[in-house]
Amino acid sequence: MNFVGKTVWITGASSGIGAGLARGFARAGARLVLSGRREEALAEVAGHCQTETLLLPFEATDLGALPGITARAEKLTGGIDILVNNAGISQRSLALDTDFEVYRRLMEVDFFAPLRLSQLVLPAMVKRESGALVNIASVAGKIGSPLRSGYCAAKHAMVGWSDALRAEIAQHGVSVFVVTPGFVATRIADNALSGDGSIKGHDAKDPVNQGISADEAAAIIIEGMLAGQPEIAVG
Repeated sequence: MNFVGKTVWITGASSGIGAGLARGFARAGARLVLSGRREEALAEVAGHCQTETLLLPFEATDLGALPGITARAEKLTGGIDILVNNAGISQRSLALDTDFEVYRRLMEVDFFAPLRLSQLVLPAMVKRESGALVNIASVAGKIGSPLRSGYCAAKHAMVGWSDALRAEIAQHGVSVFVVTPGFVATRIADNALSGDGSIKGHDAKDPVNQGISADEAAAIIIEGMLAGQPEIAVG
């Protein structure tokens, strides 16, 4: 797999692993489409990427807007070669203390939003018989973990869907990579949802904050893609 001249669309690109991947793919010669909710933060990431970059801010769960956003991305770039579904939120609450709406929010952001965007991007890849999806799941998508029951559920769904999809579309020349990060030092723990839906905030003792850097994680992901590794463990 060669990234030179390829168009890589990254969601959740304003920070963390998404920003690390933007920098990594830029160094590898790819063109970028960077998406997230905050255009100013996306612009800051783009400033560190010495490559052609399109900023395309949107709310991941606005599913009705995604067809138009996808059409715009494809028109402005000529086609998406690699879609990185990275946008996501985590959780820090006991199941007994978690409101149903928190579970719904986790599933919408961490599973339904990337699924829908993939549905919109895949037909052009299949028609070209080339392309790749990179679905950022979690080690929590493999093993259940306390305080993350909804997050684990969403990431298990992501892993299972990715595995099934890979089996279905490999014949069309489209790759599906699923990434299972462990501890990576991003703001995902700080922005995790509490049981009532509020943001947990910073906790220096959260082990995620002691993980590897986002740039280290991005390098492992890109190396795994180059090696054709269907599931890429990180951290």
